[in-house]
Amino acid sequence: MPRWASCPTAEQREATRRMRSTGRRDTVTAPGIPGAVHTDCGSGDSICIGVILGFPEDVARELQEWRASFGDPMAEVIPAHITLVTTTPTQDWEATIAHVREVARQQAPFTVTISGTGSFRPVSPVVFIRVEDGFGECVNLHEQLQTGPLERDLPFPYHPHVTIAHDVTPESLDEAEAALKDYSATFPVASMGLYEHDSNGIWQLREELEFGGDTGTQRTAERAAAGRQGPASN
Repeated sequence: MPRWASCPTAEQREATRRMRSTGRRDTVTAPGIPGAVHTDCGSGDSICIGVILGFPEDVARELQEWRASFGDPMAEVIPAHITLVTTTPTQDWEATIAHVREVARQQAPFTVTISGTGSFRPVSPVVFIRVEDGFGECVNLHEQLQTGPLERDLPFPYHPHVTIAHDVTPESLDEAEAALKDYSATFPVASMGLYEHDSNGIWQLREELEFGGDTGTQRTAERAAAGRQGPASN
């Protein structure tokens, strides 16, 4: 059962927006999956993929409203999520999708609890909600996924989290960290989404992979989109 901090009112959101500095620099985060697009994306035969855990619609909507209230424009295009694989180039789509399906097949559904806030400052201007229950499962999934056709060196150690403010003013980051320090929600996770960065620079859900499922019964992007809001990421 989610335990919410009180949702910001329209007046609070508008007052917060009026307080924002106009000097905010543009991010390089692509819609859908967090993180800069890798330089190998779209070069030659290379494509880029990302893998995330989406959230229940009510949890995602609440956190999206909070993120918008802190002046983060990515709130409009990135629903709340936990990234398992950030932007990663691959040259073999068939090997990649087979690899991701196999990891999903071996993973049992699990419970996630997100609670309290943290920050990657001063290394990165990010405030996030911590992952408590399910932290180890996320790390294990990441380690399994980031092998084979998706193996790459990452600039930072993997740390499961839910971004709620990114690259906004220091005052807004402080506000985000304080406003959601008592936030908590618990929910089951039974699938993960495989996304591709298409030629138009948009992240497209290619397949929603059920944990413990047979590859022949995986949900396609069309079925996933018809059944629930497509998650996006950072």
